[in-house]
Amino acid sequence: MQIADITRVAKRAAGAFDRWFPMPQMLAPRTIGVDISDASVKWIGFEKSPTGGYEIFTHGSLSLPDGAVARGVIRDDGALAQVLRTVRTQSRTALVHGALPEEAAYVFSMHVPTGTPSMQTLQLVEFEFDGRVPIAPAASVYDFDAIGESAEGLEIGVCVFPREIAESYAAAFEAAGMQPLSFEIESRSIARAVSLASAEHVELLVDFGRMRTGFSVLKHGIPIFTSTVDIGSERMTAAIKERFSLSEADAERLKNDEGLFASGEHTAAQGEIVAQARALADEIARHFHFWDTRRDAQGKRMTPVEKVTLIGGGANLTGLADFLAGKVRSPVERGNVWRNMCSFDDTIPPIDRRTSLQYATAIGLALRNL
Repeated sequence: MQIADITRVAKRAAGAFDRWFPMPQMLAPRTIGVDISDASVKWIGFEKSPTGGYEIFTHGSLSLPDGAVARGVIRDDGALAQVLRTVRTQSRTALVHGALPEEAAYVFSMHVPTGTPSMQTLQLVEFEFDGRVPIAPAASVYDFDAIGESAEGLEIGVCVFPREIAESYAAAFEAAGMQPLSFEIESRSIARAVSLASAEHVELLVDFGRMRTGFSVLKHGIPIFTSTVDIGSERMTAAIKERFSLSEADAERLKNDEGLFASGEHTAAQGEIVAQARALADEIARHFHFWDTRRDAQGKRMTPVEKVTLIGGGANLTGLADFLAGKVRSPVERGNVWRNMCSFDDTIPPIDRRTSLQYATAIGLALRNL
């Protein structure tokens, strides 16, 4: 089944993933990008500014009740729908581009003959399920993005997602009175926000979140691999909070302001932070070196990785980028989530840099409409 057939309740949403062709901007109603995580729902929407660029017309973040969503799976439909109703009210729009959880996706790259029509390409994708994807085509939704041509043909990035989970997200939006125009996995959205469309390199995208960290290998800005590990910034915050009897906000502030350079009375905090940062560095190094050293049958390096890009709330930890760069021995930088939305010479977004790293997925989704 094609991704456009994602679910009966979203059937009127014409197309999905990158098959969506938006109306001309002057005719298109306001839409927002909505990112649902285990802990919160974040949204953002852009519109044309009087100066000709783009500006934010709505944004926000609402906490989810504990257990409403767990590891990307909706456990309490009613609780999620209630929060989404508030999003609809506060954003004053019911049209959304939504993200699907990375944990449930299967992402890979493959080659097809150059010039192959889309429908035939999707049929070729089905042939790749055996050995790559542990679910049947009938139980999934899937689509692809073109990466580039080579002697082997056209390389495409494929995403396969369990139909049942996709349908549950579409149903939650409809229960809240919202209409999903498209769905895509988080890494595709993040790449749209932080990567240049003209990028020729391969980069490792690291989404350091509260509870987990997502890894995505991007080739020309298209995901060709994703994985998730149970390493999150919340462990650092909880350890500091307990050791120094601080509030959640104060522990978060200490972590981000002093971070890996904590000293004096906070030396103990540095030890807790370094332990978690080292675990993250080990995972990054493992992913980085695997992809950086891959070789083809002729012994040529296939995917030399140029850099590591950090996003997510955990990326705000002071000193983290330099610490990771020393471990991985590669450039590590915090992503600029605004790079494809505006120039700071023309617009200053009303979200500070630290907070903006938590909005990368929602921003990438909202960019679909520009």
